[in-house]
Amino acid sequence: MATPDFITAIRATAGRQLLWLPGVTAIVLDDEERVLLGRRSDTRKWSVIGGMPDPGEQPAACAVREVYEETAVRCVAERVVLVQALEPITYENGDICQFMDITFRCRAVGGEARVNDDESLEVGWFPVDALPELNEHGLFRIKQALSEEPTWFDPMA
Repeated sequence: MATPDFITAIRATAGRQLLWLPGVTAIVLDDEERVLLGRRSDTRKWSVIGGMPDPGEQPAACAVREVYEETAVRCVAERVVLVQALEPITYENGDICQFMDITFRCRAVGGEARVNDDESLEVGWFPVDALPELNEHGLFRIKQALSEEPTWFDPMA
């Protein structure tokens, strides 16, 4: 995963300290209600599709762009599913980031799923009842994308 130029510029003065950053996740469904996933090249694990908006880029546009860049699938963002502050992450080089993630439910409208960059080893469509092993955050986002009910978090819980 290449670090965006604007993050490299910030890191030049901020060092490795915690950076609070925007992130987006795209839960992409096809006409058969299958979910598009990618097996990441860094962790070698299956994951939902996501990334970081460029400065000034709208979050929904970022979700659509990331899906195409990683999978060659064209999609449209249908709705926001979840907005959530994630736990801080410390990368191998010592950089610390925390993401405010906006998850979108997206609908595939074209393209054939394939590896389209160096961030994925594989990409594919999966029936909801036959998903590969995913982390709890990915499973929760998929569940929320399939639900029509809003999600409310109690910060005091």
